[in-house]
Amino acid sequence: MKNIATALVKAQKAFGPALKTSTNPHFRSRYADLSACVEAVIDALNNNGIALIQRNYEDNTGVTVETLFVHESGEILECGKLHVPASKQDPQGYGSALTYARRYSLMAACGIAPEDDDGNAASRKAPAYDAGRLADWLAEISQAPNADSLKAVYTEAFKDTQSDPEAQKKIIAAKNARKAAL
Repeated sequence: MKNIATALVKAQKAFGPALKTSTNPHFRSRYADLSACVEAVIDALNNNGIALIQRNYEDNTGVTVETLFVHESGEILECGKLHVPASKQDPQGYGSALTYARRYSLMAACGIAPEDDDGNAASRKAPAYDAGRLADWLAEISQAPNADSLKAVYTEAFKDTQSDPEAQKKIIAAKNARKAAL
């Protein structure tokens, strides 16, 4: 376990925040979806020789997921199984439970949390956002020289535009375009 343990420590130092980019219409709250959680860790894991695998197990009442890390040395770290009951016994119910289980299993295995918990976010005033700054953020993102710089600028830009969902969509699109170019 020496190789995977050393690589995982290095990877965790480079993990980003799981950004709350999705909205739950029922509760009118923002949350970090599965893709945001994967994006927060996957580059750091891969750059340190670690593959992320999530096994699914047969289950009659919901889904059971286990997150594993496989190091290029062949060492494997199993992070335990998580069972999530399906709200409905239909494909949508199982699909929703699977996404939820994968997201929470990954966050627990990696030791990450969403960027802010709801209590902290609700207790402080959102910083003032200058809509004129959007063009500056987009320019900085499009000129990021490497993945680390891109991640840093994107994280800052996303937080700065938290009061403007349309600006955040543009920030995300610019980040995805630059990431593809790099």
